[in-house]
Amino acid sequence: MSENSQFRFGAATGVGSLPGDDAREAVKTAAGTFEDFPFLPELPARGPGADMIGRSAGMLVELYARVEPSGWRLGDRPGRDTRRARAWLGEDLDALEEFTQGYEGPLKVQAVGPWTLAAALELRNGEAVLSDAGACRDLAASLAEGLRLHLAELRRRVPGAQLVLQLDEPSLTAVLRGRVRTASGYRTHRAVDRQIVEATLRDLVGVHDGGPVVVHSCAPDVPFALLRRAGVAGVSFDFALLTERDDEAIGEAVEGGTRLFAGVVPGTDGPLSDPAGSVMGVRTLWRRLGLQPGLLAEAVTVTPSCGLAGASPEYARRALAHCVRAARSLADDPE
Repeated sequence: MSENSQFRFGAATGVGSLPGDDAREAVKTAAGTFEDFPFLPELPARGPGADMIGRSAGMLVELYARVEPSGWRLGDRPGRDTRRARAWLGEDLDALEEFTQGYEGPLKVQAVGPWTLAAALELRNGEAVLSDAGACRDLAASLAEGLRLHLAELRRRVPGAQLVLQLDEPSLTAVLRGRVRTASGYRTHRAVDRQIVEATLRDLVGVHDGGPVVVHSCAPDVPFALLRRAGVAGVSFDFALLTERDDEAIGEAVEGGTRLFAGVVPGTDGPLSDPAGSVMGVRTLWRRLGLQPGLLAEAVTVTPSCGLAGASPEYARRALAHCVRAARSLADDPE
């Protein structure tokens, strides 16, 4: 963690998904808007395999998934759906390489984390991987190996980049609280022990060889303390869902060097406030916690509240540019 607290994150970046199906256009927007912290966009509108679950399932090593009417299900061999997911990821990496020529600095890439993947992927019997502790371990190990290969490929393609790995864990709180529904919908899977959840995440954090790992969730009640113990360098969240119950955990996170990726710009079409207004809540939180205003720009990266796949292309472009302006307002006037 101490290594990561010295890492130079950019002041603003995206969360992950963007609208549309043109990889070159999406990467050009992400790299052009966030000149000091670009990200690799995801384009779920392309169809199954470009969605976050299918994309990450395509990264698995020696585990393969296919699309069923109920969702993504593990199978014996790679099929058309796996090939399509890998082809789209390859297309995205080609575009990233093209638009980051000569780039040096932080670059963020996203994959679904082990617990959200276990809640979403089905075993052959139609139940979630989450229902079987051994299957959860196998899935996490396969994902870890797939991410090692993915990060190595990224280093080869963008050698000047300092890679930031974001694990998307929107189902994490539901997994911890036993709120993930079974296939029938009538019951829920048993809550997973917090220590097992933490240890699995710590193993995934270790995949990045000392590089920073951020966990993203735009669900309520993000488990900040658990994520800190698992060794993450940053936590990405929807700022509007915070309550004063989160204050103590956030204060401890900031003081421990954890970066906050504050999702303050709405993820769907609507009017945008002025940049200073967008980060007013962050300033208020800082004052409430008694933290030094001068630390703000050192501790916070401004992002949209969640992915922008559901937004119009025009709004998505405005929202990303707004993040940059809001971050500048925070740095220029922390109080």
